[in-house]
Amino acid sequence: MNKSDRSLAAKRLKMRKEELMKTTMLAIMLLGLALPAYASEVALQTPVLPAEVFRHYVEAFNQNDNELYGQHIPNAAAWDFLKANIPLLDCPDKDIEEIYYFRWWTYRKHIKQTPVGFIITEFLPKVSWSGKYNSINCAAGHHFYEGRWLHDPKYLDDYARFWFRGGGEPRRYSFWAADAIWARTRVTGDQAVAVDLLPELIANYEAWEKTQRDANGLYWQSDDRDGGEMSLGGSGYRVTINSYQFGDALALAHLAELAGRAEVARAFRDRAATIKKLVQANLWDADAAFFKVLPRGAHTKLADVREEYGYTPWYFNLPDPSLAVAWKQLMDPQGFYAPYGPTTAERRHPGFALSYQGHECQWNGPSWPYATAVTLTGLANLLNGPPQDFISTKDYVELLKIYTKSHRLKLDDGRVVPWIDENLNPTNGDWIARTRLKTWNNGTWDAGKGGRERGKDYNHSTYCDLVISGLVGLRPRADETVEVHPLVPDGAWNWFCLDRVRYHGRTLTVLYDRTGERYHLGKGLRILADGKEIAAAPALSRLTGPLPARAE
Repeated sequence: MNKSDRSLAAKRLKMRKEELMKTTMLAIMLLGLALPAYASEVALQTPVLPAEVFRHYVEAFNQNDNELYGQHIPNAAAWDFLKANIPLLDCPDKDIEEIYYFRWWTYRKHIKQTPVGFIITEFLPKVSWSGKYNSINCAAGHHFYEGRWLHDPKYLDDYARFWFRGGGEPRRYSFWAADAIWARTRVTGDQAVAVDLLPELIANYEAWEKTQRDANGLYWQSDDRDGGEMSLGGSGYRVTINSYQFGDALALAHLAELAGRAEVARAFRDRAATIKKLVQANLWDADAAFFKVLPRGAHTKLADVREEYGYTPWYFNLPDPSLAVAWKQLMDPQGFYAPYGPTTAERRHPGFALSYQGHECQWNGPSWPYATAVTLTGLANLLNGPPQDFISTKDYVELLKIYTKSHRLKLDDGRVVPWIDENLNPTNGDWIARTRLKTWNNGTWDAGKGGRERGKDYNHSTYCDLVISGLVGLRPRADETVEVHPLVPDGAWNWFCLDRVRYHGRTLTVLYDRTGERYHLGKGLRILADGKEIAAAPALSRLTGPLPARAE
C-alpha cells in the first residue's frame, strides 16, 4: 500500500468511527421515540462505507441543477433522503460511481405525493399524454426494478396499489406489472402487498388477453403503445408484449403459490409455457438468428430488420440457450454497437436513421436509455445462465461504461454535467429530442409538449439496478439465501463495495478486496449480513450464503 492509499484508508476509518459515534449519540437522543422500523434497524448496523464520503456528489448535482419542477423531496433535502434510503457504492471507476449516485438523485425527484399516496413519475413537467397525477405506466416496470432497493418501502407500496386501486391506467402502454412487483418482492422479502394485489394482477393479465391476444395465441401491440413509435419493424406481434405476458404469467404463478392457490399457479405456468413456445416458433427468424416483429394478418412475414427490442425475451429468461447467438449483434458495429449506443435498429439496415426531422422521438436508430436498460438486464440474466460463447462479462462492462458515458450534457457555458434525457444520437451523444424541442419555433420549449426541459432527469430507464444486480451481481431471490455473482471481469478491478443494502429485512454488504488493504476485512469476495460474514471466496466467483434469522 502506498502513502496515498494508507492516508485514504486512515481517513475512511476515522470517518467511520466518527459516523458511528454520531449514530450512537442520535440513538440515545431519540430513545423512546417511535422511529420507523427500517430506519432504526439500519442505524444499528456497522457500515463499511461512511456515507459522508459520497456527499460531495449530491452537493455537486444540486449546485449544477436548475430545479425547474419540484416534487416531494426537493434538492435541499436530497442528501438526507439518499443517505437514509440507498445502498452505497464504492468502486475504482469513478464515472460509474458518479452516475450511480446521479441516477439515485434523479429518481428521488420523481417521488410524488398524491391524494392516494406516493407514485413515481416519468416526466417532471405535466405532459398531455399522461394519466392521473401525471402518471405513465410505460416505464413503470423500470421504476419498480430501480426503486426496489430503496430502504423505505412506503413509496413503492403506494405505487403498486396506485396502478390497481388508485386510478392508475396499467394498460395505457405495455407494462410488465406482475413481474415488476414480484421482482421487488424478491428484494424486500415482504410478500404482503404483492399477495394482496393478486386478484387485481390476475384481472389485469386477463384484460390484456381479451384486448391484445389473437386466435393464434400471440399478443399484438402497436409500436407507439410499446413506447417505441416510428420503429422500423412496426406494429404487430411484438416480442415485447409477448415477453411481458410471459414474465407476468410466471410472476403470477409465484404469487399464487404464496397465496396457497396451487391450481391458479399451475394454470399460469401453463400459460407461460405456451407463450414461450409460440414466441420461439413464430417470432424467431432462424436465418437472421434474431427475434423480430410479425405483422398481424394472414400470410405475413417477419419484418426484415433486427431491432434492439429483440433482446427483451432475455429480460424474463424466456429463450432456450441455443438462441443466445442473437447476442453477437450487440457488439457488432454493423449491428447495435455505437459510441453512445446501443442503437434501436441495426445499423446495416437501409432504414436506419438519425433524423432531426419529423417526430422528435423515433425508434429507428437513436439510442434509448429505456431499451438499453432492458438489454443490459437481459444480458445480465444471460451471463448468469448456461455458458455461451457469443458475449462476455467484459462486453457487459464495456456496454455499461458506454451507457455511463452517455449521461452527459455540455452546457452553454462549456461545463459538462451529468444528465439523463430522452433519446441519444448514438454517434455523438447529442440528446436528440432536447435539441429538437429547443429549436422549434412553436412555443414547445416553453409550453406545448411538456414545457421547458421536458426530458430533463427523465425517469424512463434503470441504471442503479444494473450496477447492483448486474455489475456487483446481487441476484434477488425469494428464499433466504443471498446469491452474488459479480460481472466484473477477473483482474479488471482490485476492489469494490456495495454497502447498506436492505434485503429481506437485513442489511447486506457485498465487497471485493483483492489484497485486503482497501477495507481491512480480508482478501477476496465477501458477503456480510447485519455486519456478520455469511460467505467468502478468495476470488471473484458466484457466491451464496444463508441469511441469519431475523431479529425479534
